[in-house]
Parts: sequence; structure tokens; C-alpha cells
Amino acid sequence: MRVTTLIENEKSDDQPDLEPEFGLSLYIEHRGQRILFDTGATGAAVKNATRLGIDLAQVDAVVLSHHHFDHGGGLPAFFAANSRAKVYLRHPPQGQEYFRALWVVSRYIGLEEGLLERYQDRFVFVDDFTEILPGAYIFTELARTYELPKGDRYLYLKQDGGYVHDPFNHELVFALRDDDGLVVFTGCGHSGVLNMVETVARRFPGDRIKGVMGGFHLVGMPSPRSMAGTREEMVELGRTMLQQPVQTYWTGHCTGHRAYAVLKEVLGEKLSEIHTGTTVTV
Repeated sequence: MRVTTLIENEKSDDQPDLEPEFGLSLYIEHRGQRILFDTGATGAAVKNATRLGIDLAQVDAVVLSHHHFDHGGGLPAFFAANSRAKVYLRHPPQGQEYFRALWVVSRYIGLEEGLLERYQDRFVFVDDFTEILPGAYIFTELARTYELPKGDRYLYLKQDGGYVHDPFNHELVFALRDDDGLVVFTGCGHSGVLNMVETVARRFPGDRIKGVMGGFHLVGMPSPRSMAGTREEMVELGRTMLQQPVQTYWTGHCTGHRAYAVLKEVLGEKLSEIHTGTTVTV
């Protein structure tokens, strides 16, 4: 399996010509299948794919991790480049997605309004565990054994009666199976990376999880230079991650530099960063 990061907040040192942005998009080659996991915030992922020599017209399927702009904002640009691939996602939440902080900041962070209606023939809504391609699985019933990331406290749904905390019923987990194990993709990890790993492990008990890739939503808000939680809490998270049946973690986007640095101290070689242009063979 080969995974290329088309979009992440920063670009890798060996790909200076690529365009980073706050978002995530992963291009995956798996058993002759081409899958796009998330699309970033704009059309930059499509531009980067062209610069990397990746033909997105050949993508067989798209998986959208959740209904936030930094993961689905690139869909119109992708549709212009690919006329056939279906987009697999959960149903939208009951309300509009907002980021709110400090009693004065309130910003819409959902998908472009009207997008789902405009391209309705391209979307496949998934309500249950589904194998969308051979060895490609979507999980919709996510475990809640572990505490959710503290950064979720700033994320709301705007409903008729006001704002409520987003329970992230629009988030999914994606996993791919190889002969030597599974790779799990977390998107932003609003449901918690530990809960996402447990979700996959419950479905496939005893199977090796050779990798987990995506954001863990540990960045602090409203300042991206901060950390959503204490150092002690991050150390404990890292220790619990070590106990999971996971060989390697790759992360970026919403994990944040400070949280990554603490996790790296605990996880060592089991944890690596991904940036725009990073290619990983799992």
C-alpha cells in the first residue's frame, strides 16, 4: 500500500513546489485500487496531484471522513477532474457546523452550502459497516470507551434552538486490508484515535493493525500553537497508544506540533509526521 499526502498544513522539505493548506487529503494505491481519502479545503490537492504526476481521473472511490470544510472543501475541484468516482460519507449532521470560542468567535466550518444537492449523483451515504471496495471498509458505529479530544469542546452544531456541542455522528473511520494487516485512517480523529483503533480492532479481533494515519485533533484552540490538554494528559495518551495493537502511527494536520512533540517522546519510532508531498509505503 502506498499513501501520498496531497494536502496537509505544511509541505515536506523535499517537495518545495507543492501548495500546503489547513486541511487533509490522502491519495492511496491499494491492490490496484486508487482511493482518495478527504480532499482538503480547496482545489490545492488537485493541483498538487498534477505536480506529483498523479492522475485523479483514475480514482475509483473517495471517502470523506466528516463534514468539515478542511476535509471536503476540495470536492468541487475533484469532481472537475474525475467524472465517475463515488464519494462515500455519512449523512450530514442535524444542524450547521460551527467553531466557537472566547464568546466572540463564531465561524461556519461545514461543507459548502448546496454542495450535497448540486452533486447528489456522486454521493453514497453510509449508515452501517460497509465494504466499499475489496478490502476497503467504512465504520460508522464508533467506540466511545476513551475520552474525546478536548479540542472538540469548541465545535458546535447550530440548530433552530441555538448551539449544541457536535456529537460527531457525521464522522467515520476508514480501514484498508493488506495480506499483512490493516491500515486505519482517522481524518481529524474527533472521536479520538484510541476509540477509532478500538472500533476497527473489535470488528477484526486479533488482526494486526500495521498503521494508523491521519489527524488526532490534539491542537489547542483558538491558538494552533497550543495543545488541547496538559502535558501529563498527552503522555498518558501516548502510553495508551503504545498498548494498542498498532505497529506505526503517522499524523499531522490537527494534531499540532506541541502535542506531536510530547507523543514523540513516548512513542519514539512508532510515531512519524506526514506533510504535503509525503509518501509512505505501508
